[in-house]
Amino acid sequence: MIRYGFTLMTELHGPRQLVEQAVAAEAAGFDFAAMSDHFHPWLESQGNSPYAWTVLGTVADRTERMELMTMVTCPYLRYHPAIVAQGAATVQILSGGRFTLGLGAGENLNEHVVGRGWPAVGTRHELLAESIEIIRRLFGGGVRHYRGTHVHLEAARLYSRPDRPPPLAVAAGGPQAARLAGQAGAGLITVAPDPELVEAYRSAGGTGPTYGQVGLSWAPDEEQARKQAWDLFRFFAPGWTVMSELATPAAFEAATKNVREEDVAEMIPCGPQPEPHVEAIRRYVQAGYDHVAVVQTGPDQAGFLRFWAEELRPKLD
Repeated sequence: MIRYGFTLMTELHGPRQLVEQAVAAEAAGFDFAAMSDHFHPWLESQGNSPYAWTVLGTVADRTERMELMTMVTCPYLRYHPAIVAQGAATVQILSGGRFTLGLGAGENLNEHVVGRGWPAVGTRHELLAESIEIIRRLFGGGVRHYRGTHVHLEAARLYSRPDRPPPLAVAAGGPQAARLAGQAGAGLITVAPDPELVEAYRSAGGTGPTYGQVGLSWAPDEEQARKQAWDLFRFFAPGWTVMSELATPAAFEAATKNVREEDVAEMIPCGPQPEPHVEAIRRYVQAGYDHVAVVQTGPDQAGFLRFWAEELRPKLD
């Protein structure tokens, strides 16, 4: 059975609004909620970036059934993996065991802010792998040490540790990262309905859940839906290779100044009719994903949730 998630976009909404959306998403029948963890938004028009872990704690308290996850947290540079492990353990306790820790190799946009530079992609994958090892050791209990090529841990212990550690999932923009997820014994997260990434993950020994994330632009009319998709979501048009390297919202504004509204509409289904949105979601199912998180790219989250419950979700059965 496919499980469907609602994405809490910290770049688009303030902390109180995100909590309210999570409660409404649970009432609308979503199986899980995925939250981004950014220091900056991609575009000035998005206008927000609250601290995801504080919001997650509140969401854990205000919801009862829906599973929660980060999609995703970079566990090095801006954070140390020991701090991420402590945060994840705390949310797992607060949520009664409903949390999954989604990890990724990060973006310059968020990680450069601590003034430690932005490593090359190969080094980022090494940092991610070492961070996963530290997090797993801490989840295992006891006093832990680790000395890697890049990351170290000295005599650390999680004193507030859940009975069941949070499952891990790893974001992949290409086959190398997908294989890393499989080798790490984690789930897989991607933002493209790419069966080759699922195959790379499975061939590397991955047996966990596979998460896809898909952007949708609902509005009462198609013109409004297309406009909001361009205004708020054109940041992804240059592709992940470029996106991971840009350092500021101003850089994303410059990189996307020539992106047209029709370019974005070709990548994101727009409008009030359910069929284009259903087709976009089903591409992930057909590619082998068993979890699909939807993103409403416009500001009207309440309207989208009504659309989901009344029109879109029934057509996915």
